[in-house]
Amino acid sequence: MNIFVVNSGSSSIKYQLFKMPAQNPVCSGLVERIGLDHPTITHKVYINGEEKVIKLTPEELPDHEAGLKDVNKLLTEGKLAVIQNPADIQVVGHRIVHGGERFTTTTIIDAKVKEELKQTFQLAPLHNPASYLGIEVAEKIFTEATQIGVFDTAFHQTLPPKAYRFAIPNSYYTDFNIRSYGFHGTSHKYVTEQAATYLGKPDSKFISVHLGNGCSMAAVSNGQSVDTSMGFGPLSGLIMGTRSGDIDPTVIFYLVNQLGYDIEQVSNLLNKRSGMLGLTGQSDMRDITAAIEAGDENAKLAYDLYAYRIKKYIGAYTAVLNGLDAIIFTAGVGENDAKVRELVCSDLGYLGIELNETQNRVRAKGINEISTPASKVKILVVPTNEELEIAQQCYAMVD
Repeated sequence: MNIFVVNSGSSSIKYQLFKMPAQNPVCSGLVERIGLDHPTITHKVYINGEEKVIKLTPEELPDHEAGLKDVNKLLTEGKLAVIQNPADIQVVGHRIVHGGERFTTTTIIDAKVKEELKQTFQLAPLHNPASYLGIEVAEKIFTEATQIGVFDTAFHQTLPPKAYRFAIPNSYYTDFNIRSYGFHGTSHKYVTEQAATYLGKPDSKFISVHLGNGCSMAAVSNGQSVDTSMGFGPLSGLIMGTRSGDIDPTVIFYLVNQLGYDIEQVSNLLNKRSGMLGLTGQSDMRDITAAIEAGDENAKLAYDLYAYRIKKYIGAYTAVLNGLDAIIFTAGVGENDAKVRELVCSDLGYLGIELNETQNRVRAKGINEISTPASKVKILVVPTNEELEIAQQCYAMVD
């Protein structure tokens, strides 16, 4: 079965094509700078373990429809075509960031669902309108395909009320659905399932640490999310590339009442100008590492802050889980930044967490166990694969 996975951003489209049940993609790609100057398309085809790359620089890509039409040409035309025509795509799986309380499972998209999706725009104004646009465009191009939505928030629907409710008047929850929803659920689900298989223990207690430009953690017991660091939106919790993470709400009052900020300026500050960017002037951890090596004290402090916040959540989630089998590091920073893992796992001996510093510096394919033999808690680096998880959920629904 040909399942085409689409992840639409405000000016980008990430995609992968799977011939399920095979787990390796047939092709993948990224359309960037849609509606902006100098758009690009990077398309990769995988043949007998070899990667063939096509890079395009269209004069313009005015909208997502133009971008996906160019992707369709790459799929169907030339020596590296992987399908004959759009009708060969049986399912299009869409990553949708926020499902609210309505969308708690993978969902086949029809006209009624699309109308209900519009009601989630206010919950994720930067993400969900782009996902909706991706659905509309995919419907025009892949006319024979079943459109399916996979929601980042769905995995966290198992949170108990004591974890997802806020201590504000009840009416704000009952009337306006203000609660903690959590994000990166597709990634947390995938890596914890991979870790459970690796350990041969499906009832494991895990702390999943997803570190990319956006960062979140999840406490997972017996395959179910019981707590997570992101909340109503993707701003709370850990320090991120440009987002502040947890901050005293009184700071917002001070910015507005004493410094004259309006709400848009506060949002811009906390979402786009804070985090590692605010602390160092850089949002890419590789650049910050280089600054540390050059003796930059601000960069060193930022790394300490970043790791300290993660460590605090490890303590909290170990208590929530009443035990811990493994800590899982995943996503771009989690999988590749040995220094972050070292700082996070240092001085956690009381919890039975001991890092093997030599193995931590090894870049391994697949799951890498980086704890010492004596460590009571496993420390695992598990590569995430959100697109495969989306494809598998879609396949399970229609097979």
